[in-house]
Amino acid sequence: MDRPLRIIFFGTPQFAVPSLRALLGSGHSVAGVVTQPDKPRGRGQHVTESPVKQLAREHGIPVLQPDRLKDESALAALRELAPDLGVVAAYGKILPAGVLATPLLGLVNVHASLLPRHRGAAPVHRAVMAGDVETGISIMQVVQALDAGPVYRIATRPIGPDETSADVERDLAHIGAGLLLEVIGVIASGLASPEPQDDEASTYAPRLQKEEGTIDWSASSQVIHNRVRGLQPWPLAWTWLGGRRLIVLKTRIGAATAATGQESLSGVNVAAAGTILGISRDALTVRTGDGVIDVLLVQPEGRRAMSVKDFAAGHHLTAGTRFDDGPAVT
Repeated sequence: MDRPLRIIFFGTPQFAVPSLRALLGSGHSVAGVVTQPDKPRGRGQHVTESPVKQLAREHGIPVLQPDRLKDESALAALRELAPDLGVVAAYGKILPAGVLATPLLGLVNVHASLLPRHRGAAPVHRAVMAGDVETGISIMQVVQALDAGPVYRIATRPIGPDETSADVERDLAHIGAGLLLEVIGVIASGLASPEPQDDEASTYAPRLQKEEGTIDWSASSQVIHNRVRGLQPWPLAWTWLGGRRLIVLKTRIGAATAATGQESLSGVNVAAAGTILGISRDALTVRTGDGVIDVLLVQPEGRRAMSVKDFAAGHHLTAGTRFDDGPAVT
């Protein structure tokens, strides 16, 4: 089948936009787009269209937003589009067997990890939180089991020690778009031969939960730093100060030692994790489970992000102040 393909695209968030844009600029035909139903988004919780839907509408592409892909009405609408191939990029739901059987050549998925590592809904965030120094894109064949299909192509990308999930995911979206077109070209030529994954080497990257944002100051400095980086742009990492939530947006591994901090604060018990050991123009130095970490950028709940200098000036912080465990229970 060495000819342009009719493609149906499954995607929802911004990560999927470069892949859809690449398909629209290729010699293949995007017969339709499937995206999740419009939902409230942002601080105001206004109902808005997904980034993928917005791009599809700009190009006059038919858009399907079924609540349940298993429903016969949804499957009939897909069959009516007569797709040769399905492309999935962060659609957000598991595709049922009826969908997998619809395109003549099956479906491929743009997955943001080096499979079989980090199968699941949050591969970029989990890679950063785990302290991985490398990640990438895998273009794989979609099968019924979660992210377990054979892989057509991979592309690697290093993760910098201070990069956030948002940084990495933004870059991977564009890498994935280019790699996707390569794979579709091979599939169209009839020469595709994907490699099976090693299931025994697989790890799982579950969907993020809001409660994961709470910082455990008794953890190591590296674990805390990775959590702050990995939970961006949502749910973000936070601590508590005076019974109010304080979002921590940027940290660095502190060069000072906990012992040095203790010597500089005579008479103050700084052994407890979460204690502020020092305040400088650009950082709060905080005791962790194995040393210290510098907090560089914070955001009080309901307010804008601000430097530590501005935050400290308005909250009369002193060395020896300790981040608390949460709001007081009355």
